[in-house]
Amino acid sequence: MADPGLYSIPSVFYVAGVIIAFFSSLLILGKSRKTGADYVLAVWFVIIGIHLIFFVLFFTERYLQFPHVLGLEVPFPLIHGPMLYLYILYLTGHRPGKNTWLLHLAPVLVIYLIFWRFFILSPEEKLRVYLQGGGICRSMGIYLKILIILSGVLYVILSIAAVRKYKAVISGLYPQREQITIDWVYYLITGIAVIWVAVAVKNDFLIFSLVVVFILSAAYFGISRAGILDGPAAVVTSDVKEITVNEPLPEVSRYEKTFAGEETLQEIYHKLSLMMNGEKLYKDPELNLNSVAKRIGVHPNTLSQTINFIENKNFYDYINRQRIEEFKRMVLLQENEKFTILSLAFESGFNSKTSFNRNFKKYMNCSPREFLKSREIKIDE
Repeated sequence: MADPGLYSIPSVFYVAGVIIAFFSSLLILGKSRKTGADYVLAVWFVIIGIHLIFFVLFFTERYLQFPHVLGLEVPFPLIHGPMLYLYILYLTGHRPGKNTWLLHLAPVLVIYLIFWRFFILSPEEKLRVYLQGGGICRSMGIYLKILIILSGVLYVILSIAAVRKYKAVISGLYPQREQITIDWVYYLITGIAVIWVAVAVKNDFLIFSLVVVFILSAAYFGISRAGILDGPAAVVTSDVKEITVNEPLPEVSRYEKTFAGEETLQEIYHKLSLMMNGEKLYKDPELNLNSVAKRIGVHPNTLSQTINFIENKNFYDYINRQRIEEFKRMVLLQENEKFTILSLAFESGFNSKTSFNRNFKKYMNCSPREFLKSREIKIDE
């Protein structure tokens, strides 16, 4: 006779979550153009599906029929935080190496090693230990709960930091147009955070109900919106609305898949500084990221990474700061007293009075007129 527990409403809900997780994984792998982020998300969905299967077995008490798998589920909560973070890294143009994967999944491997003696027990012995709540299950229980909560907090923070860093970099690529962002990832981070709150209050029913809802959300975003790095025709999101890019984008539309490395960025920055000081490229009002990157001989995204990493600015903030410094140098020259403030601003590379005044006040915390007055410099407006 079939176990009625398996067909209760909660059980059916969880089984539906398992099916959705595996089906979503297949849909992602079936995409014609897959990125590293797609593969990570597909694997993560499989892991979530397996985790839900374990929960269904315990919820319906059918684990009594499969004692040989007992214990395998213990480290699973420690997998989801790293998978979220690594997914975001791939989504934002990074490609973590094997060492990075091992570092973030090390706690899971350690837990399996600690439980090794339990795993080699006979199915009957495993079942006895589980039912009695003794052995390593009891001694490790409190430490595992603390570790799981700490893992959740850590990876939520790391994930938010990764998204913010990406947004800072990408802002240097699209200063005048609607910028490409991945704000929707915050929904996934929030979902994970809520699940960990449920973990903290120790409510399994709430935890796995939220996991099913999370799967639905992650599947929707992962399938319909992931792939913003795929290039033309990719659906992307902005802070305000979703836009579809059907026309060819500039070179900068494709974000590089790796972080160039600090030493390389320092070398690029040195070349950039020499060029700016020697050729004063910033005096060209039409200057853009692509043209400077081409002059230096690097990819636009690498140049943007360089400026963001070293100056903590986007490309246009960096250039406008150079223009402000040029204006300050020019007003000190006696032969320039015959020129107006605006003409010197144009000579410095600005193409409008509004842009000049706004950027000057941003960097100097005063207006151009106030600056000149404080230094007793007489220049006509």
